[in-house]
Amino acid sequence: MGRGLWQMLVDFVFPPHCPVCHAYVEHLGAWCPDCMAAAQKPHVILLPAAMQPLIGTAWALGRYHGGLRSLIHALKYKKKRSALPCIATFLRESDFVLPTAIDMAVPVPLHEARYRERGFNQVELIFGAWLEGQGLPLEQALVRTKQTGPLYRMRPSERRQSLKDAFSMARDADVSGKHILLLEQR
Repeated sequence: MGRGLWQMLVDFVFPPHCPVCHAYVEHLGAWCPDCMAAAQKPHVILLPAAMQPLIGTAWALGRYHGGLRSLIHALKYKKKRSALPCIATFLRESDFVLPTAIDMAVPVPLHEARYRERGFNQVELIFGAWLEGQGLPLEQALVRTKQTGPLYRMRPSERRQSLKDAFSMARDADVSGKHILLLEQR
């Protein structure tokens, strides 16, 4: 049985649905138009003045609440890789256009202990295929040098202190003179 016929049979027995409102959709990973429109709001993130000379622009690709937040939390905290097709669809259909001046994408790494616990870096899973489709390499140019606590529980000053000296450049990283897309997920 071919992949297409098999998928049609699976979709018939287990109809795909929107990950937010659960309306029936055409294929696995699809969103209904209303939920996709509500989540797709690429916008610039205001950076603190001290960071502005270091980081060109920070972007959020969507609204981090509701369905998109639930999908990311399911992947990140419950290890539900079944969320990936929906996240991949969100990225493919995103209104966000990568600037052409980017030379490489670098994911913010997890500490080795967190990686062993989780079994994956969600940033790599979320963005890897999308970036490959854009022709942008995903490079492991950073190394996590110390473990930090959950940042969402900290005040901004505590976050800064916790992240101080938490990263270093990978030994073989070649970033000199390159424009880098740093990928982080809340």
